[in-house]
Amino acid sequence: MQLTINDDLVLAANLSDEDILLTLAISLFREERITLAQATRLSGLDRLEFQHHLSARKIPIHYGIQEWNEDLKTIESL
Repeated sequence: MQLTINDDLVLAANLSDEDILLTLAISLFREERITLAQATRLSGLDRLEFQHHLSARKIPIHYGIQEWNEDLKTIESL
């Protein structure tokens, strides 16, 4: 999927492309609409960097069975 955001909105918000992805990933994660692994991928950061951003915003990490299964799949693919 490709998402287009008008430049005037991006400039008004004073956000870079990376900031927009991070903000979206954090928002969806906080609302429990996507998992930690999915939010990390969406943000374009590695897991520790993404978790640092969550910590800075005092957003707890909810780690359940779905995240555990995704982590196992990742480990198995390596």
